[in-house]
Amino acid sequence: MLKKTIYLSAAAILLAASSASAAETSGAAARRPEQKEPAVISAGNSFAFKLYKRLATGDGNVFFSPYSITVALAMTLEGARGGTAAEMEKVLELPGEAARRKFFAPDLDGIGDRLGVDIANAFWADKTRKFLPRYVKLLKKDYKAAAFGADFASATEKARLEINAWTEKHTRGKIKDLFPENSLTTLTRLVLVDAIYFKGDWETAFDKTKTSEADFFTTPESTVTVSMMERTGKKARFNYAETDDLQLLELPYKKGGLSMLVILPAQDGLKKLEEALSPEKLAAWKSELHSERVDVFLPKFILKARYSLPETLAEMGMPTAFTKAADFSGMDGTKDLYIQQVVHQGFVEVNEEGTEAAAATGVSMALKSMPMPATQFRADRPFLFLIQEQETGRILFLGRVQKP
Repeated sequence: MLKKTIYLSAAAILLAASSASAAETSGAAARRPEQKEPAVISAGNSFAFKLYKRLATGDGNVFFSPYSITVALAMTLEGARGGTAAEMEKVLELPGEAARRKFFAPDLDGIGDRLGVDIANAFWADKTRKFLPRYVKLLKKDYKAAAFGADFASATEKARLEINAWTEKHTRGKIKDLFPENSLTTLTRLVLVDAIYFKGDWETAFDKTKTSEADFFTTPESTVTVSMMERTGKKARFNYAETDDLQLLELPYKKGGLSMLVILPAQDGLKKLEEALSPEKLAAWKSELHSERVDVFLPKFILKARYSLPETLAEMGMPTAFTKAADFSGMDGTKDLYIQQVVHQGFVEVNEEGTEAAAATGVSMALKSMPMPATQFRADRPFLFLIQEQETGRILFLGRVQKP
């Protein structure tokens, strides 16, 4: 199993083909989301929380795009067969072939206009390997993936640089070196990449003159100094909810299609919140959202993260895809391919104007071998946040701020 690493705002899947011997050597009103495509969106959100719990073990910030990872793995799943496909479907919780293809094509077409999110897919196939026309056509048609040729066997570094340059371009320079040195090899035969980028202004910006230095409690006993933004006064109305254990605040973006949901646990309540996190719990909390006067204090922050996901995904229930027992015969008609690497990078910056977020996923395949006082929402301790589609509840980005 490949060593775990961390990448931010980009996810990519690297598929390699190898012989067995080679493998051994290598602000709307309060609402309950109405999901247009519950089978795909609820599955995506469930996968998001399962993966979050794996990535959030230990201390530190977390940020990734579950949507990007899902799309990249879905493109890989299209070529899987037998037990390999069954394991991947169970982990991703995606519906059958017809349902998911019916969803992704129009979704990828319309998500830019609807939400102001740029998504791009692409794949690089080794020129010496003949992939099935049906699989290539499916990637182009149902996943809007651009097709490129590569010579991994004799020009591995050139191919790596080209893939990284494409990813950097489609994430506005935020995701660099998606595939680090030596992550592609002469056995690599196919690379699938999904890139996602979003830049949105708050529906109402924070006043920069009110931003000031403040303490942020990384633990109940330890603090760091942060730049704390402030939105207060009569016009500071937000969708808000609270329970005994947490506060929930929705910050809408200008276009109206996306919002940031900030989940602030009680002091020292982060672990309890993370253990409870699920699509059902989130839906229950969101059902309590209502418009209210809220004095909001939120730190400015920039998060960057890198992840190498083979070990994590294997532990979640799809180990066969990373071994010489893998069956990706739907790609090239042979059982010579296995997933060599799955990498993800993420980037997010939150400031007074709004949010800029990017992510990419790569999969490589290789040959086997007031009148009343206002409520206060003061995010001065670790919190979770997600960037979601308001109408459907689909989670595009998910993160934890433990140290801004």
